[in-house]
Amino acid sequence: MSLRSRFSIAVTAGALAVSALAVPAAAADWDGAASTSHQSQNPNQSQGQSHTNQRLSRGVVTASSLALRSAPNRGGQIIRWAERGEVVSIFCRTNGQNVQGDRQWYLLTDGTWAWGSARYIRVLGTAPRWC
Repeated sequence: MSLRSRFSIAVTAGALAVSALAVPAAAADWDGAASTSHQSQNPNQSQGQSHTNQRLSRGVVTASSLALRSAPNRGGQIIRWAERGEVVSIFCRTNGQNVQGDRQWYLLTDGTWAWGSARYIRVLGTAPRWC
């Protein structure tokens, strides 16, 4: 396994571990309503906002069947499959492997933590925050 692959896995594992600490707060904050005042945060801006003030975004799967993976790339292990029309909870977004012109991937929080390509998930309401 290349050094780059190991580094990517380590970064993803760290992000998942940190995200897992904020899950109860983020999940408790979701009330099903889209926030109209929320603006997505650029990854180059300050990360001073508390995770407890963030709302989960929602999305709907547009592919007939979408592999949800352990990392934001096609090489990540498949955690589960999502079917067309399934509504998913999006914790955050990040850039990963390009999938048909779209580099963004969403970290989904539906019972498991898994990455789905933004190319095949249509966001409902406000854009997810950056990871």
